[in-house]
Amino acid sequence: MVSGIVIALAGLALIGFLSWFFFGSRQARTARVTGNAQEIVITVKGGYSPDIIRVRKGVPLRLVFDRQEAGDCSERVVFPDFHVSKTLAPFAKTTLEFTPDKAGEFGFACGMNMLHGTIIVEEKESESALTHEEPHREFARAVGVGPQLPAGQTEKVEFTLAGGVTCASCAVNIEKGLSYLPGVDDIKVNVGNDRVTASYDPALISPDKMQKAIESAGYKVRRRSQPGSTETEDRESAARHTERRELARRLIIAAVLSLPVVFSVMAHDLFGVTWIPSILLNRWFQLALITPVMFYCGWPIHRTGWLTLSHRTADMNTLITIGTTAAYGYSLVVTVAPGILPENLRQVYFESVGVIITLILFGRLIEAIAKGGTGEAIRKLIGLQARTARVVREGREQDIPIEEVRVGDVVIVRPGEKVPVDGEIIEGRSTLDESMVTGESLPVTRDKGDSIIGATINQTGSFRFRATRVGKDTMLAQIIQLVEQAQGSKAPIQRLADLVASRFVPGVIFIAIITFIVWYNFGPAPALIFSLVNAVAVLIIACPCALGLATPLSIMVGTGKGAQNGILIRSAEALETAHKLKILVLDKTGTITKGKPSLTDIVPADGIGADELLRLVASAERSSEHPLGQAIVQSARDRGLVLTEPGNFESFTGQGIKVAVDGRSVLVGTRYLLEDAGMPTAELEKQAERLAADGKTVMYAAVDGRPAGIVAVADTVKEESAAAIAALKRLGIEVVMITGDNRHTAAAIARQVGIERVLAEVLPQDKALEVKRLQGENKLVGMVGDGINDAPALAQADIGIAIGTGADVAIESSDITLISGELKGVVTAISLSRAAMRNIRQNLTFAFIYNSIGIPIAAGALYPAFGILLSPMISAAAMAFSSLSVVSNANRLRSYKPAPLGAPAPEKIEPRVEVSERKTQEGAMATVKDLVCGMEIDPKTAAAKMDYKSKTYYFCALSCRDRFKADPEKYVGKR
Repeated sequence: MVSGIVIALAGLALIGFLSWFFFGSRQARTARVTGNAQEIVITVKGGYSPDIIRVRKGVPLRLVFDRQEAGDCSERVVFPDFHVSKTLAPFAKTTLEFTPDKAGEFGFACGMNMLHGTIIVEEKESESALTHEEPHREFARAVGVGPQLPAGQTEKVEFTLAGGVTCASCAVNIEKGLSYLPGVDDIKVNVGNDRVTASYDPALISPDKMQKAIESAGYKVRRRSQPGSTETEDRESAARHTERRELARRLIIAAVLSLPVVFSVMAHDLFGVTWIPSILLNRWFQLALITPVMFYCGWPIHRTGWLTLSHRTADMNTLITIGTTAAYGYSLVVTVAPGILPENLRQVYFESVGVIITLILFGRLIEAIAKGGTGEAIRKLIGLQARTARVVREGREQDIPIEEVRVGDVVIVRPGEKVPVDGEIIEGRSTLDESMVTGESLPVTRDKGDSIIGATINQTGSFRFRATRVGKDTMLAQIIQLVEQAQGSKAPIQRLADLVASRFVPGVIFIAIITFIVWYNFGPAPALIFSLVNAVAVLIIACPCALGLATPLSIMVGTGKGAQNGILIRSAEALETAHKLKILVLDKTGTITKGKPSLTDIVPADGIGADELLRLVASAERSSEHPLGQAIVQSARDRGLVLTEPGNFESFTGQGIKVAVDGRSVLVGTRYLLEDAGMPTAELEKQAERLAADGKTVMYAAVDGRPAGIVAVADTVKEESAAAIAALKRLGIEVVMITGDNRHTAAAIARQVGIERVLAEVLPQDKALEVKRLQGENKLVGMVGDGINDAPALAQADIGIAIGTGADVAIESSDITLISGELKGVVTAISLSRAAMRNIRQNLTFAFIYNSIGIPIAAGALYPAFGILLSPMISAAAMAFSSLSVVSNANRLRSYKPAPLGAPAPEKIEPRVEVSERKTQEGAMATVKDLVCGMEIDPKTAAAKMDYKSKTYYFCALSCRDRFKADPEKYVGKR
């Protein structure tokens, strides 16, 4: 009874000590100098820690508030004496900067004046004490957001984790250690691909010091000098192979040495086998076999476990180390000095130590092999690169390594060869397979002047091109870099796992202590044995690694799969947010349509053929620089028509042109051009109205004084747009088209592709405002665009999706980039996001359920009702299985394939057209029609205007005004 009370008090005291050990504040409370500023981190959770801060007068102060709670009380911090305040985001770090300009003690408080702290501002005499003070180190309870550096030149560094990192707690420890180094920012640790990335100020810290800080915490790392390069990937692949070989060697030794002990004990104790050799049951023999397993095979586990404890943190290695050390230490005492224990307590557990370490090593080996598959996408992308290039230098062809190709080099590519770098064709023509970069299965034809992408495969002809982007600037290199960045980022859903992980291991230790106390006081005899076995089982079965791997592995596979399908996802946050989109705004030009006009219809009048009409009109437009004219000329050339140089050129501003082609008089322009020339157009008007209703631009043509027909030009819809939009609607997404076109043209395009909601007449600078208005409907909004004027809207949207063929500024403003430029990439991106998030939720659910059920069972929760206890050996097997299950489930994403779009279901839709709010506010005068030529013009830039019957009319040219002035009723009546 007395011993039970003593054990209980000792256990509670140990829990109190460990609570302080893991979560208690460190003593250093003086701001440290980083560059030209002083900095300190303050934890906000039910109060401020530290709540007394010592700083220096006149030196810029950076206060990093690590708020680890929500609620109104601590939402704002106020420094009334310095007239500064700041809103603190929940579960994140927020930086407040100001310069203390007066000495003394000053109070600060939360916005509700319930939490209080004191800032002591000292004169500069205390400089030495300030400068050499050790950094204030708080346990990082919320991770992933570090203190932000002041604006300046920062650099990025990457490290490869070479050993010791097995779970989310390890990531927490590394992030915590780096976050308090001066000049280090934006730290991301990815257990899935064994990467650490961080931004740092080279004036304050070097990568070598960062590496030492990580290694001092017990984790081996190597710096990645050229992330994404073939050399780096080869080196890392070799390192992974070495790690697996080392794990396999330790596993084999552990299994060989543990098997005789486990077999003999299990056969003798469980099955009563009597023929077991006595030497195998000898405790000294078991000690000799298991000692190498404990100290050699288990050394990587123990080394990391004890090192983390020395830094007042803990991870999964710590749990295994404490559990096996307890079992081994107790067995050692029983073997070496059995007389100090009662006879009923003289049991050894060498077999448990051997099985636990063997199973843990086995699980880690299988996990390392499985994790290697999640990085398959990066290795495939790097494998696309050509190794050499054939360049022309000093008039001679020579093969050189791809690393030696320079911008401006002329490169020769023959059939079947890979294009080594990005460039522009200067001679020749060929068909290229770009599927490995764009995701498009059909080959594309490239001619002189066309841009080509490195790593694509030349199929038919030979050509020469001039290198425009080489090395890390090529599209493939940038794709690899973006994929690596995305794989190294953290999804918002991972914050919960990180928060749990930071508390998890200490919590498990507390539960193990409570288990020991309960079993010692209330368990059956021998109580000490039951207490020890169940406490060890609790320590062993807990698996924080399942929590740590749940998100990053799925992110790795998901972003890699996106890259293989021509979709660049810039961050894990973008991948997560995309699955929640409810509204998707599509910019019309270049997104739904091809972005350039093309000839769509030729309607000849009686007495002339379609080809002849096109030849005459194209010849007339041959010298035109207008996009509509160029579209007609290009169409004629594509049909093989021979064009003639026009003569006697006359231009009628706002109406059209008159030229001579092969001795024939040709007019091309508006209906009013023909009517002013005295030619009737009634027979053509019905067809013209039909084409105009479809959003096409109609041009009338007359030959030798007679109407010859009409041609229509339009920015045509991309082939897959309608099918992609139908697929988006099947995904439950409301598709909205946004355009600067007038309502009639916008509605015509919307009908073609099945869009029900249209935002028309939106000025380029107002697109972001329209996106914001849609967000006001309490829905997540995505934006798809390709132009420079789309960049603000892409940035405003919850998810910006850029067409890869568009402007660089639009791509830079986006969260997702579609390399192929096809809308089906949007469907793939959203469906991939949903698949990845479904996979992550499965992983997290399994990890939480496993630990929620496993730990109570290991503690003996089923014993009172069913008499079931969990052996530490079974606990070790369950823990290995849990992490392996998460890895295997994440790898299922590798089988993801985009579903075919299918044909859009035939449906008749009448779009609901909404005119831009600013347009509505400014009234119908935003654009007006010139009644003479029919052109839409801006009243502000109109060439002329005229008042008639109390109404103002605007004209694109003086000639239109003069015609209107001569007979106003003729044109007013036609409105």
